[in-house]
Amino acid sequence: MEERRKVQRHRVLKRGSIAFNRAGGIDCHIRNVSPIGACLEVASQIGIPDAFLLVIDHDHFRCPCHVVWRTPTRVGVEFDAGNRAA
Repeated sequence: MEERRKVQRHRVLKRGSIAFNRAGGIDCHIRNVSPIGACLEVASQIGIPDAFLLVIDHDHFRCPCHVVWRTPTRVGVEFDAGNRAA
């Protein structure tokens, strides 16, 4: 498989939440992260929009992002410009 990432990601395992429409969030696990994006593991793709707020309470992290790719249980996201993680 060809590597297409712009920046190397670092493996992590953190709990997060996919927040949108001021409703409750969808639980997820952050599998890897870089300054420009992340890979999220989810139970199901059902109900996950193309753009949302990624929340990692433990790190006090909240960042708008958009979906770049999807599989049945994973979502690759890119952080929106100007709101990227450090």
